[in-house]
Amino acid sequence: MAMLQVTDLKVNYGVIPALKGISFEVNQGEVIALIGANGAGKTTTLHTLTGLIQAASGKIEFEGKDITRTPAHKIVTMGMAHVPEGRHVFPDMTVYQNLMLGAFTRRDKAEISANLEMVYGRFPRLKERARQVAGTLSGGEQQMLAMGRALMSNPKIILMDEPSMGLSPIYVNEIFDIIEKVSSEGVTVLLVEQNAKKALTIADRAYVLETGTISTSGRASDLLHDDAIRKAYLGE
Repeated sequence: MAMLQVTDLKVNYGVIPALKGISFEVNQGEVIALIGANGAGKTTTLHTLTGLIQAASGKIEFEGKDITRTPAHKIVTMGMAHVPEGRHVFPDMTVYQNLMLGAFTRRDKAEISANLEMVYGRFPRLKERARQVAGTLSGGEQQMLAMGRALMSNPKIILMDEPSMGLSPIYVNEIFDIIEKVSSEGVTVLLVEQNAKKALTIADRAYVLETGTISTSGRASDLLHDDAIRKAYLGE
């Protein structure tokens, strides 16, 4: 059984169809890349999975439970975390306060403390800047903070929306290294990423989204060497 199963998912913005009946699955321990041009429906997909947008029809199942109509805050408690596009850290709060907001659904203080140390171990710069106001961090550091905040919910699966957007090449490499590390430690990853080459390099499988439909899917290594994909998304 797939950890996340999406079946014939349709989403509309008014009378305009954004998702036209997409189906895909994410298995435990996988890194799945969702790639496509701007406006293809990638962010809409993540927002619908996490309860921020209501589906018009179709089904979303997480660990065998139907969560299609489940409110966003309950989805977090079930083990699904979301790192949104644009990071959305709280700029006037400290790094520490931002991280603790990621644990707002939890009550186990000892485990929250252990999680915080794990996040600090993975992102040493966040520990160095724990008392610094988040709005003063660089873009790369804010992305690390957004990822660390999501990990504070102790997720089973983490959905990342354009984690490399607007970052320098050094930070892009660092963020992708962290995604691989998170995956190696047992967290399943669904990755939406404009940098298709990077995404396909670290993913197990991938789906290509075009104007609200999935046009292609397969092993990421195969798509990385597919001539049509290379021409359309890899700039080759």
